[in-house]
Amino acid sequence: MSRYTGPTWKISRRLGISLSGTGKELARRPYPPGQHGPTQRKKLTEYGLQLQEKQKLRHMYGLNERQFKNLFVKAGKMKGVHGENFMILLESRLDNLVYRLGFARTRRAARQLVNHGHITVDGQRVDIPSYTVKPGQVIALREKSKNLQVVNEALEANNFVPEYLSLDAEKKEGTYVRYPERSELPAEINESLIVEFYSR
Repeated sequence: MSRYTGPTWKISRRLGISLSGTGKELARRPYPPGQHGPTQRKKLTEYGLQLQEKQKLRHMYGLNERQFKNLFVKAGKMKGVHGENFMILLESRLDNLVYRLGFARTRRAARQLVNHGHITVDGQRVDIPSYTVKPGQVIALREKSKNLQVVNEALEANNFVPEYLSLDAEKKEGTYVRYPERSELPAEINESLIVEFYSR
C-alpha cells in the first residue's frame, strides 16, 4: 500500500496543526508555506473547511485516501455516532497504539517498527500497521527487539500514556484496556465536518 513520503512540516504549516505531535513545525513559522504564506488571509468555503478537516485527520494518522475512506465506510456500519466510531477505529490501529504506548516518538516510526516485525499482539508477530487491535489484547515488543536503542530512547522521552492503555515499561508491553472516549481523542478535529464531506 502506497503512503505519503513528502515533506510533513509543509503540510503541518498548511493545515495549521502539528502532525508530529512536537509542535516544532509551527514554532518558528506559524503560517502557511509558500511566497505568500505570511500574508494569506483566505476565507475558506464550507467545502474547503470540510476538506481541510478531512486532510488534517488523514495526515495525522498517516493514511492514504482509499484506506481512510474504507475505514469511514466501516465506521458507518457500527452502532453509535458515525464520526466518533470513525475516530475510535483510527485510534485502534496497531501503528497508532504502538505510538501511544511510547514505543516510538512518531506514528511514522511506529509504522516502521510494525513493518519490520518488532511488534507482537497477544504473543503473535504482526507486521501490518493497519491491524485493528481489540480491547484486552496485549501489544509488546518481540524478545529480540526489546533492547532497540530507538525504543529505549522513545520510552525515556514519553511522559504520558492515555487512560485506555496500560503500560508495563519493564516488560515493554501494553494492554489496550478499552475503546477511548471522545474526550480522549484529538480535540483539534471536528469529525462532524468529515461526515458532512463524505455525505455530499
